[in-house]
Amino acid sequence: MLPSFIPYQVEDCYSVLNTMKAVYFLAAFVLLGLASKLASASDPSPLQDFCIAVNDAKNGVFINGKLCKDPKLATPEDFYFSGLNIPGNTSNQVGSMVTPVIVSGLNTFGISLVRIDFAPYVGLNPLHTHPRATEILVVVQGTLYVGFVTSNPDNRLFTKVLYPGDVFVFPLGLIHFQFNIGHTNAVAFAALSSQNPGVVTIANAVFGSDADINPDVLAKAFQLDKNIVNQLQSRFWSDNDNRN
Repeated sequence: MLPSFIPYQVEDCYSVLNTMKAVYFLAAFVLLGLASKLASASDPSPLQDFCIAVNDAKNGVFINGKLCKDPKLATPEDFYFSGLNIPGNTSNQVGSMVTPVIVSGLNTFGISLVRIDFAPYVGLNPLHTHPRATEILVVVQGTLYVGFVTSNPDNRLFTKVLYPGDVFVFPLGLIHFQFNIGHTNAVAFAALSSQNPGVVTIANAVFGSDADINPDVLAKAFQLDKNIVNQLQSRFWSDNDNRN
């Protein structure tokens, strides 16, 4: 005959097992939630009406952990920019110029805006990526051939010829470009889903890095003769972003 305390031990085991299942489920749920948050990561939402950027910490105040200009001292000028009607200087190697909108009142809002000018027919915004932003571009003048390439293993190329009034989206982190195929100047405006989208120009990063990437690495990666790699690395790689 089994001792009378055995059933209680069995019940305790079931209780422990059920508790462990609940803990595992909760842990899995939390991890899924964190993964979902990471998958849809973007600039954090502000916790105040605005946080005007300041250059000197002495002139700022902390608002919800952010160093900002004292809101009581804010003026309309903090939210204003003038000059996007002025064409950018496209007299450079790539024949284009990116003019960013610098507005201190945009701080913490997770958005930015640029004007892009292209020289006739040869103007190119070269292959580049924005590691922290999706880009939406609208053409207001000229004709642009634009496109982006998807990630491995497909590496699909999506291209379109754009005319004034046309809009195209470049997904976050993907290599993309814009090229003026018309015989007149072209102008486009682009909004990006980050206050600091970042830009990695492929040719500059690969062949103009500081310090140089070992030529043997590049020769193998691009299946090129090492002398060609050395020649490419010796070139001066220009930047069409007038912030630099």
